[in-house]
Amino acid sequence: MLKAAHKFLDQLCSEGLTIPSSRYLQVRQEIAAHGHYKLLPDELLWAARLAWRNSEKCIGRLHWKNLQIIDGQSASSAQEVFQLCVEHLRRSTNGGRIQPMVSFFPPEKNHQSVRIHNPQLIRYAGYPQKDGSTIGDPEQIPLTQQAINLGWKPPASPSHFDPLPLIISYPGEPTQYFEIPHDAILEVPMRHRDFPWFADLGLKWHALPAVSDRVLEAGGLRFTAAPFSGYYMGTEIGARNFGDRNRYNMLPSVAKKMGLDTSKSDSLWRDRAILELNSAVLFSFRANGVTIVDHHTASRQFIKHIANEEKLGREVPGNWSWLVPPISGSTTDVFHRGYSKAKLCPFFNKQ
Repeated sequence: MLKAAHKFLDQLCSEGLTIPSSRYLQVRQEIAAHGHYKLLPDELLWAARLAWRNSEKCIGRLHWKNLQIIDGQSASSAQEVFQLCVEHLRRSTNGGRIQPMVSFFPPEKNHQSVRIHNPQLIRYAGYPQKDGSTIGDPEQIPLTQQAINLGWKPPASPSHFDPLPLIISYPGEPTQYFEIPHDAILEVPMRHRDFPWFADLGLKWHALPAVSDRVLEAGGLRFTAAPFSGYYMGTEIGARNFGDRNRYNMLPSVAKKMGLDTSKSDSLWRDRAILELNSAVLFSFRANGVTIVDHHTASRQFIKHIANEEKLGREVPGNWSWLVPPISGSTTDVFHRGYSKAKLCPFFNKQ
């Protein structure tokens, strides 16, 4: 840990921060006395920003310097973690003008760790039906069952968009669930600029993507609860959440409403339906004043980010299969090149 901590402080110096020699001594003393140390506010902020800059799967890294943090390292219970997660939702959502943000909770110590079990702070419940169908999000059926097992009671009339409670584990406490206040979740109802019938589908989605099941590793510390939120690229909702067969599977319904021939593949009904789904998502978010980016703009921004980093002599790690959008891939600049496979630290890792 000491070696990793000193390397991290050296890295911050190379980024332009002033780290006094007394800080190196303080870190050494903390590790010797307690087996760990605590990051200071500026160190925490740069740990978050660098972890985002090093995130190989993220196409939105051009704005990494705009990231802000919530320092929850002193949270002493699952209840405190939950309260700060709600604060994160409110501050990051920012009334629709999304502010990228990371919240830090106590790092892993002696193999004891804080965990947020939800893959994102906001996810919709999934209820399996006897006929094999699902009300809600099929991907969240296991998490929904976990919440029910802990005592959560779904609404009397389950819907396709019931926000799940947060499930949090804190060392020394039983795993608990906490219901998110309704006013902490901004949702966008879906409509289409050209198809009045689209609103009748009853679709909506939450404004803020906040990944909450990753580990942020920095300076030899493992922050096993460090939710990270940015803003959506439209295809994440339109192509994946709404379009995937194992998610909301809306392509057949949209195609039918469009009057498309779904009996044969060469009618390209899936392609035409997924395009209009994505168009509706972008139109709806912008009509409601909520930050979102289309995949063509995101691609251009990422190429600009690469150019900026290369001028500074820095590698930009990238995962091609994640960076290329799930629709119209070859029409974007990110499709036509390869990426460094370097693993840089700080970074977000799997649990």
